[in-house]
Amino acid sequence: MLVNWNDARYEVGFFRMTTAQVLQDGDTRYNRLMAQPYWGVSLSRRWTLYRSGPLRLFFGFGFAGKTRSDQLSSTRWDFASQLGLRFQLPDKRVTAELVMRHWSNAGIRLPNHGQDFATFTFNFNPGVFATD
Repeated sequence: MLVNWNDARYEVGFFRMTTAQVLQDGDTRYNRLMAQPYWGVSLSRRWTLYRSGPLRLFFGFGFAGKTRSDQLSSTRWDFASQLGLRFQLPDKRVTAELVMRHWSNAGIRLPNHGQDFATFTFNFNPGVFATD
C-alpha cells in the first residue's frame, strides 16, 4: 500500500515481501537463502527531475524499516531510494506509477548487498468521494 501527498512529493509505503529470496549458485548444486519473507515500511521525499504534460520523472530518497535483517542487509533500518515515472491525466482521476526501488544500509554494517525491486501502482478515482 502506498500513500503520497503534496502533489506526490512525499510517500509512505507498506510492503510485504512474500517469498523467500534465494541465490542460485551455478558453480555448486546448492542454493543460498538470502532473505525470508518480511514486512517493510518506507518514508521518502520525492523530487521531480523532468515533467512534460502528464508525465513526470522523479527521484526519491528516504528511510526504510524491515521486520528482520538478512543477507541482503544486516540492519533492519535502511536508506530507501527510488527512480520512477508517474502518469496522471489532467482531471487527476487516473494515475499510474512505475518505480524502481533500492533499499540498502549504505555499508554501515556488512553484509550489504541491498535489495532492488519494482512497483507498479494504478489509481482510479471516479469522483464519487470528495478527495483529490
